[in-house]
Amino acid sequence: MTVVIGTAGHIDHGKTALLRALTGIDADRLPEERRRGMTIDVGYAHLRLPDGTDLDFVDVPGHDRLIGNMLTGAGEIDAVLLVVAADDGPRAQTIEHLGLLDALGIDLGIVALTKVDAVDSRRVAEVERLIRELLTGTSLGGSPITPVSSIDGRGLPELSAALTTLRDRALAARPPTAGENAPVRLAIDRSFVIKGRGTVVTGTLRGGRLAQGTQLRLVPGDREVRAREVQVHGGRVASLAGGGRVALNLAAIEAADLPRGAVLTTDPGIQASNALVVVVQSDGITPGALLRMHLGTEQVRVRVGRGRTDLVPAPAGAVTRLRLARPIAVAAGDHFVLRGGASNQLVVGGVVVDPQPPVGPSRRRATADLLAGVASPDPMARARSFVGLHGVLDRRQLVELAGPEAGRGTPKAWAAVSAASWLVAEPIAGLLEADALAAVSARAGSLSVAELRTRLARLLRRLATVDPRAAATIADDLVAGIVARGDLARNRDQVLEPGRFAGPAPAVLAAMERLERTLATAGPPSLAEAVRATGCPPAGVRALEAAGRIVRLDADLAYASGTYEALTATALRLARSGALSPAALRDATGTSRKFVMAILEDLDRRGILRRTPAGHVPGPRAGLVDLGQAE
Repeated sequence: MTVVIGTAGHIDHGKTALLRALTGIDADRLPEERRRGMTIDVGYAHLRLPDGTDLDFVDVPGHDRLIGNMLTGAGEIDAVLLVVAADDGPRAQTIEHLGLLDALGIDLGIVALTKVDAVDSRRVAEVERLIRELLTGTSLGGSPITPVSSIDGRGLPELSAALTTLRDRALAARPPTAGENAPVRLAIDRSFVIKGRGTVVTGTLRGGRLAQGTQLRLVPGDREVRAREVQVHGGRVASLAGGGRVALNLAAIEAADLPRGAVLTTDPGIQASNALVVVVQSDGITPGALLRMHLGTEQVRVRVGRGRTDLVPAPAGAVTRLRLARPIAVAAGDHFVLRGGASNQLVVGGVVVDPQPPVGPSRRRATADLLAGVASPDPMARARSFVGLHGVLDRRQLVELAGPEAGRGTPKAWAAVSAASWLVAEPIAGLLEADALAAVSARAGSLSVAELRTRLARLLRRLATVDPRAAATIADDLVAGIVARGDLARNRDQVLEPGRFAGPAPAVLAAMERLERTLATAGPPSLAEAVRATGCPPAGVRALEAAGRIVRLDADLAYASGTYEALTATALRLARSGALSPAALRDATGTSRKFVMAILEDLDRRGILRRTPAGHVPGPRAGLVDLGQAE
């Protein structure tokens, strides 16, 4: 695990010379850079600290015409080394770089006051005072200032000690979710071909452990690639965790397919999108403005929407809808900078709040209040706003958008109704339920399940953007809820008004309870055998399934719902600790391979787990499982 520090400052203030003096590495890697004596593109170096750990450096251009390249480097750093020459003092690009760092929210840094060998002590003191005044009110306010000389080595030991302290602060600031089991994210800043080795990319690792053989998803493109080899500082390693500069040798892909700005990841929350809802930190944005977005190592043209809900005032600035010139890799919570053109000196930072904003029917649900709510500091208020905006969300999406604190709430707190694996906004659920009651009543108190499902799914798709299969599943679950409350009744394939169907006889109810108990084991008998043993008629079996009391995996294998929920939670808990094999699940549940294979196939089909060559890992719908059920 390493920390990545970016240099920043005016041209010719000695950034590259300072890195060379510190690390012995010349970050000017391009021949043109060496010829012209200035950094044109991003360069890289690393420093071995006295305690044996490493620091990674990103050397960024200082020239005003190369600010885009500067932001490519600054978009993936943990802290900054701001370089100011003692003879010149703060200059134009010092101020511009500081504004960009402030917009990105980078608040960990050191100021290196270079070229102190060229001036007297009074000039050093004067420039220190100017720097402190310049930093006041920015994200780097109060940062330490270290006078140094790359010529005679003055101050380099003190700077090294200050960098060690900065490293410790950066590590302490990393969120607890950034552990080794966190998803991997690597924004590509370079891709090239090494003869005899193939395609190589470099970037800064974010998230968990990246190992040789890791399967990564390329975004945009949604293509799977394999990390054939992992290198750190020119040496091959088995894995890297937590962060730092890394090079990957990738299998079966061309360098041309891996542009700067693309992302390699294991995080399902990172998506390719050409439309975003963001919160910007300034009200200087105007409707229809054409701007440039810098996010990670990507830069792209964006246009602010012109609609009445495309630019909404919020406490932190404004909630803004952006249309991008092309799709980029993005996730909720990503920080970015927006810059104007030559005649527009706007520089504003922001954060992505919705990488897949509502479209179609859901877009029509947008109101100023709902959009302002997504910028609320209250996680439950954010959750309610996102549910209200989209109309239909799954729990994983809600946590990604509103944050993990919101995920600890309940559907009622989110102003939502739980339907299958989705959350439906309460007003939409209310309209659907009222329509179901009216439809049954209009048909003399009886309507087929299939007809009612089709009717409600069609209405749902007029109210929110949802695919037909999900709409049908949600409709089924809402009808089951109405039946469970007693507002409607169900008899086989018919939905009826209450009182038109008396329900199963007492003897059938008793047989149903016996069957449910019989199936409440990790290794149940075949369903046919259990039915014979308990005397449960086919109607009782159908009633148990309709009520969700038993879960059928295939024609002759069923579990009591509570038992199957516990088995599901156990499988997911094991898969989150490492790729899950059938043998491991068999040992954990005390059952046989026959049952284990059926369970794994079902969980794979439902997206709770995902089969890989190494075994089963958590799938895209793993977040829907309550791990409290695991034994």
